[in-house]
Parts: sequence; C-alpha cells; structure tokens
Amino acid sequence: MSALDIFAWIVLIVLVLSTAAVLVFLATLPGMIARKRNHPWTQAVTVGGWLTLFLGFALWPVVLIWAYVDVPRASKTEGGQ
Repeated sequence: MSALDIFAWIVLIVLVLSTAAVLVFLATLPGMIARKRNHPWTQAVTVGGWLTLFLGFALWPVVLIWAYVDVPRASKTEGGQ
C-alpha cells in the first residue's frame, strides 16, 4: 500500500465521519431549538427530529417549523376563571 492509498483512506474516513456528524447535528437541531424556546412538546419535537433521520429527512422541515411554533396557552382572564 502506497502513501497515496493511505492518504485516500484517511480522507474517506474523515468524510464519512463528518457526514455522520452533520446528520446527527441536523437530527438533534429541532429538539435543541424546542428546548431553548421552552416548547410545550419538547420531547415530541426531539423524537420527530430523530425519526426524520431514519426517514431520509423527508419531514425534517415540518419538525423544524414545529420547534418554532408554540401553542398559545389560555390566559387566566379568558374562559371560566
């Protein structure tokens, strides 16, 4: 094995590891945003982010938007006090 072959293997390993790291970061991003914004369904957003990792990120934009959208809570002045 020549030095060029070893260098090619090192480059391949670095590319695979960096791709895996980016995918994991993208899967955890909606959960981190929901946790930071005190979303009422933080766990569901986190699970949705990880689930989209296994589904090829097809619904990832939906989960990311869900992390930013809060359900308005009923105030004490509305309804039956």
